[in-house]
Amino acid sequence: MSKDSFAQSASYLKQAVPLMIKYQIPTTPPHYAVWYHYVAATIPPLNHAIEETLRQQGTCSLVTSERLYYQFLASQQEKDLESAKQNLTSVANEFAHSVQDALADTGLFQDMLDRNFGKLGQIDEEGLSLEETMGVLRELVRESRDIRMATLHFRSQISNAEKEIRDLRQALDETRRQANEDPLTGLLNRRAFEIELEALSRTGKPFSLILADIDRFKAFNDEYGHLLGDQVLRAFARRLRDAAKEGVQVFRFGGEEFAILVPGKNLQLSRQLAESLRRATEKLSVLDRKSGRRVDSITASFGVAEHNGREHGDDLVERTDQQLYKAKELGRNRVMPMAI
Repeated sequence: MSKDSFAQSASYLKQAVPLMIKYQIPTTPPHYAVWYHYVAATIPPLNHAIEETLRQQGTCSLVTSERLYYQFLASQQEKDLESAKQNLTSVANEFAHSVQDALADTGLFQDMLDRNFGKLGQIDEEGLSLEETMGVLRELVRESRDIRMATLHFRSQISNAEKEIRDLRQALDETRRQANEDPLTGLLNRRAFEIELEALSRTGKPFSLILADIDRFKAFNDEYGHLLGDQVLRAFARRLRDAAKEGVQVFRFGGEEFAILVPGKNLQLSRQLAESLRRATEKLSVLDRKSGRRVDSITASFGVAEHNGREHGDDLVERTDQQLYKAKELGRNRVMPMAI
């Protein structure tokens, strides 16, 4: 890496790390890669996604940073492995030591070249004998072999580092899936919800929470079995995911209950969104493959609350859950609070 490239990378580092600290993003290689490329502006769609997230939510949370890494940079590693290697391995101490060793060997080789070419220059000046000249050449050949072996070793270390990066990516894929995604519905899970809720609460900007619960879900399982129940959960999750626009995020909260974070929207607008989701749920139809019967009586209840700008996220969840309970108590298939 040239001095100019190193200086540029250092400059990007100084810009990226404060942003990560500001948004409380752990300084791990994947997250660093996201913010490094953001300040370097090397991937315009990534910059657009981050800026749009900041505009809509006022922050960029840990979960969002992870999603952006897998959306934009995991594939980037495959397309341009050398570039990804330079960025990711810059934080690996073992590989850094290998680079230092290689540079040291190169310096020794350069000293050897200078010394032996200096001796060869004496042939004309001092008239070295043939034996002395051959001795200089033999030393040059021997030391050239040494640097060649060092170079081959360094190339082997690079190859090993590339394999480690591929293995790390696979491990991160699995970790991300287990940590943040619900395997049944493909939605973000309860852990991811809590992280995003905390991040939105810190911004001080308006947002609302919707809790949705499939009505009489136990009856589906009792009458048709758990396989159909899983189909209903997946169908409902897809219907909610279709509404995830303008920064709206959907999570499987637990069981048949789902959470929807709506940044930048007040209670009235979020209630309108919940009402549109309630009507869309009424149109759901799921085929029971075992009996051939089609289930088209799926409904859901919704509770909505707006963050007051000061409360803890758990308090907002409790207030929203109270509204959901009222919706169930009043007969289900409705949104609470009632329209203003």
